[in-house]
Amino acid sequence: EVQLVESGGGLVQAGGSLRLSCAASGFTFDDYAIGWYRQAPGKGSEGVSCMNSGGGATDYANSVKGRFTISIDNAKNTMYLQMNSLKPEDTAVYYCAADTVPCSAWVMWDLEVRGQGTLVTVSS
Repeated sequence: EVQLVESGGGLVQAGGSLRLSCAASGFTFDDYAIGWYRQAPGKGSEGVSCMNSGGGATDYANSVKGRFTISIDNAKNTMYLQMNSLKPEDTAVYYCAADTVPCSAWVMWDLEVRGQGTLVTVSS
């Protein structure tokens, strides 16, 4: 079964850090672009970061540039999102995803593989 499972969410104070993990099973990231998106309470989905296949070019939402870093460990078949200097407005359910199309072609509601989400709450 093709699956992505996130972990690492939780409650953190503003200015703190969290690292989200996303482990893949049933497939490898070799030919997939990988990324993260989030959905805040009462809001639509927002792309956070994306990395093209083969550890290619990365992209970040303006709201997280300089604070969040996407990475991948192919040996562990796991992707990560390091989140620093967290703000209350970063509070959301974070989802990891993978798709064989490049990041520039991602369609948020039509991604090939998506995780179940992990909640990040940033208190002020």
